[in-house]
Order: sequence, then structure tokens, then C-alpha cells
Amino acid sequence: MLNGRLYRVAFVPFALALAVAAFSLTARPLPLTSTLAPDAFDGAAAFAELKSLAAEFPNRRPGSPGDDELAARIAQTLEGLGAAGHGGFQVRTRHFQAQTIDGERTLSTVIAQRAGASGAAPIVILAHRDASAKGSVAELSGTAALLELARVFAARETQRTIILVSTSGGSGGDGGAIDFAAHDASPPGPFDAAIVLGDVAGRGERKPFVVPYSDGFGSAPELLQRTVAGAIMQNVGGDPGAPSTIGQVAHLAFPFATGEQGVLNASGLSAVLLQVTGETTPSPGEAVNEGVLEGFGRAALSAVDALDRAPDIESAKQTGVVIGRETIPEWALRALLAALLIGPLLLAADGYARLRRRRGASGDRAMIRGLEWTAACALPFFLAAVFAKALGWLGALHAAPATGVQASALPLNAAATRAVLAVGLVLGLAWLAWPWAVRRLGYTVRPDDDAAGLAMLTVTLGVGVVTWILNPYAALLVLGALHLWLLLVSPQTRPPRPVALALILLALAPLALLIAFYARELGIGPGAVAWDAVLLLAGGHVGLAAAALWSLALGCGVAATLLALTPRADQDHGIDGGARLTIRGPRSYAGPGSLGGTESALRR
Repeated sequence: MLNGRLYRVAFVPFALALAVAAFSLTARPLPLTSTLAPDAFDGAAAFAELKSLAAEFPNRRPGSPGDDELAARIAQTLEGLGAAGHGGFQVRTRHFQAQTIDGERTLSTVIAQRAGASGAAPIVILAHRDASAKGSVAELSGTAALLELARVFAARETQRTIILVSTSGGSGGDGGAIDFAAHDASPPGPFDAAIVLGDVAGRGERKPFVVPYSDGFGSAPELLQRTVAGAIMQNVGGDPGAPSTIGQVAHLAFPFATGEQGVLNASGLSAVLLQVTGETTPSPGEAVNEGVLEGFGRAALSAVDALDRAPDIESAKQTGVVIGRETIPEWALRALLAALLIGPLLLAADGYARLRRRRGASGDRAMIRGLEWTAACALPFFLAAVFAKALGWLGALHAAPATGVQASALPLNAAATRAVLAVGLVLGLAWLAWPWAVRRLGYTVRPDDDAAGLAMLTVTLGVGVVTWILNPYAALLVLGALHLWLLLVSPQTRPPRPVALALILLALAPLALLIAFYARELGIGPGAVAWDAVLLLAGGHVGLAAAALWSLALGCGVAATLLALTPRADQDHGIDGGARLTIRGPRSYAGPGSLGGTESALRR
């Protein structure tokens, strides 16, 4: 039975953690600024080059002849700006194998390096040149801006080494960025920061213009974000926007980025994506504008100049949440979440102690069976996840990049639909076979023991604690279930079925909101969401251990649902599974409390 008094006492540490968190708020850092006029960036020349390159190289699928020919043109252009000894660039091209939206392909990365006057850590400016669809002029604008910036830096002395990188694979898989981060460490030492140029000429705006998200836990340092955002405000005008609180929490809870800054941040290089369309890749037919290209090109130049003359950017990732002008550090949020885990932890321990007092050694056996039954509820999800990963391992999916992919790059076509249906079929067959398998193991489909609820709570608590250790923001997805499902643990206090099912749905709301957020940000529907889930598993973005943890969490949801559908003790059976008692009277004891009228008897 739920001990309400113990549950209330467990909130005392939360109040203390909340007070500590209130004093932990820190002010946002001031952006670095540039004192030089960025008008050296010639917007008209960059726009003319954009039009010329788009007309000459309309087909730029990753690793295609058009992509390779454009790489050769970029290398030739950079080499024509002068040798490294005369203020120009040292240019080299790297060829490698990588997974793309067209499967494994040979890609080329063009790297141009211009030495700075000091030995300070270099600054990287990166843009991908490939595109999934023919034309895609807006997506090529980052390359046009990169070449114009190269002309500016060829004639300007900098304190830091400037490294310009033209990659392929940015349309899906980010193979060029991954290879660059892994193999092209600069001789002067670790990188200071990187600015990834995406669509910097499109007419369709979608804020924020500075995207800091990572494929791993955390995001780009806030100082880098504010520096680039300040440069945009100065050269473009207007508010460049900032990541919303919901967006920050969502990306921290489930790291998932579709831009190349995601893999750079995950590898330890602080990077932001500068893009007119925010986190979304522009459509193939997106119109371009010379004024937009000039404004964002000058903003990039201004940001690089500010970074060039300032101390190194702190390499630590941004793991806190920015709310208004204040930042809540990750350790404070972790402490708050830990305090909220205390209540379910105490009640689970108290429930197990009560079970031992009532049933002795048989209580241990019942608890073990309940744990096994709850784990069995996760098996269908895990089998479906393993099948999806097997599709990637065996090469059954033509393309399964390990990073996030925009819906336009890998649309839900016939092949994708077959893959989603195959995984769904495995999941469906697993659930059809689940009752038979559970009965063969000696269990019942629906729990018939009061230990099942406690076992479900224990497994959910284990998932929550492990998730909290690995990623405290991901624990938010489980926290509601840990508190709401306390009412489902005891057969005597379980609410009626409609209320119990409502508690199940309410506990799953954070997961639904997370999925809805990413669907909205990426502009995809339910079918594409399922396709992206298959790609994340098959490509390896979600590992086997993470898939097992997700399966356990979903299995707890199924177990809680079966508990909610199980008749309450006062509706069907008693605690011991016998017939419902309608008359209370002495069995072996006729003393005070035997009729159930005292509070102490109710607790027993």
C-alpha cells in the first residue's frame, strides 16, 4: 500500500535542491565583437559565383561525378589564391569511404589552410557542397560564401590559422565532417572553434539562425553561440533568434542533429551551424537572394574576426539550459532530478519491506517472478530493435547513415515503407507470440500477484536511475511515470480502469512531446517518424545498449497498462488471490482492529 506520509517526507530534499538551484543561476556571457568593417566580403561576387556553380554542377549527389568535379573546381580556386608562403592557402584533397544517402561511397574533402601570425588554436570554416536533389541552389550558398571568405583571408593577416573545409555527405550521414574531425588535426594544436555554413542565401527564414546542437550530450559553448548571433545582428539586422527552452531540453534529452555541427560537437570541436532556415535543410527549389548572402557572409567574416582576436573559446560543452538571460547549470538540474527520484525509491524500498513482512521468503520469489514478468514485457520491443539493427548490419537498407537525415534526403518511398513495415511486422509477431511464450515460462499474461506492481515500479526506477546517471535530461522522460504509476502498484489502492489508463497516457506525454518536437522541427509526418526511427537504429545512432534501455522503458509502460487493466482487489479477488471477502470476522484473531476499523489495521 502507498505510504503517503513517507512520500511527502521525500519532497524535503527537493525543496533544498530547489533553493540551491535558485542560487546557481549564472548570467549569459557577453558576445565577442569585431572592430573591423566586414565589407571586404563582396556579396555580388559571391552571388554570381553561386549562380555559376549551380548552373555548372546541378547534380551533386554525394560521391557522384558532379560532386567530385565540384570538389576539383573548389581546390583549383583555392590554389589560385596564392601559395602558403605568399599569404595564400596550402590546399590538399582527401579521399575516403563513408556511408551516405546512396549507400557507401568514395567522398572527397578539400582542405585549405592559411597559417596565422601566432600559434593560437585554428578556426575552422566548413561547408558541404553535395545535395540530395537536383539544383538545390540555396544549399550550395555555403560553398559560395566559403570561396568568397577564402579570397578575403588570402589578402588579410590573421592571428590564428584559418582552415577552410569543403565536405561531401552533408546531405545525409555527414561523412566528410566525421572524417575531418577524425583525421585532420591541425599542426598548431587543437581547434578553437568551427563555423559551419549552411543555407546563407535562401529567402525562407526560420529561426534560430545559429544552431548549436550536437549528436552527443551537450551543445556548442554559449560564448560561441552569442558571438555568431551578435555578428548576425550587427550585419543582417533583426533578432537572429535563440534555441527555445523546449528545444534545448529536447536536444539534451535525445541528442539528434541534422547539420554537420552535430558531429563536430560530438567529436569535441566546438561548432555552430549558420543557416537562414535554422535546423531545417532548405527545399531544393528554395529561392536565393543576393542581399541575404551578403549579410550572412559578412556576419561569418565578422564572427571569425572576433574569434581571431580573442582568447580561446572554452572547449566545455553547454550542458545547462538557458532561460531568458540566465543559465541553469546541468549539475543543479541533476540535483533537482535526483531529489525527485528519492520518493519512488523510498516507496519501492518500503513496499518490498512490507512484502517481506507479509509473505516471508515467498515474497522474494514473488518479487523475482514479477521482475521477470516486467522484463518479458520489453522483449518484443527489443526484438524489433535488433531486427532493425540487423537490417543495417547486413546491408539490407541501401542507405542507413549513423547521423540524423533530413526527410527530403531520404524520403519515405516504397523501399523505406517496406523497411518500416518489416520492423513493424516483427514487432507485431513478437506481441502475438508473447502470451504463448509467457505462459510457457510459467507466467500469466496479466499479473495475478500484488508483487507485480512493485516489480514494475522497481524496473521503472532502475531505468530512471541509470538514465539519470548517463543523461539527467533523458530521465525527464521517465520521471512522470515513476510518480504517476505509484498509484498502480498496490491492488488495493489502484484507481478504476479509466483513471488508471489516463495515468498511463499522462506518463507517456513527455515522450510524445519529444517526438512531436522533432517531427515539427524536421517537417515530417508519422510515417517519416517511423522511418527515421528505423534509420537511427540501423545506422547505429542508437546503440544496442541504448535500444535495450528504451525497450525496458517501453516494457514498463506495457506492464503498467496490464496492471491498469487488472481488476482491483475490491472488485474481483483478495490479496491472496482467493474469492472476494464480503464478511469481516475473526479467523485466528478477534482482538482490536480485526474488523478493519483502525488505522493501524489498515496499514497492516
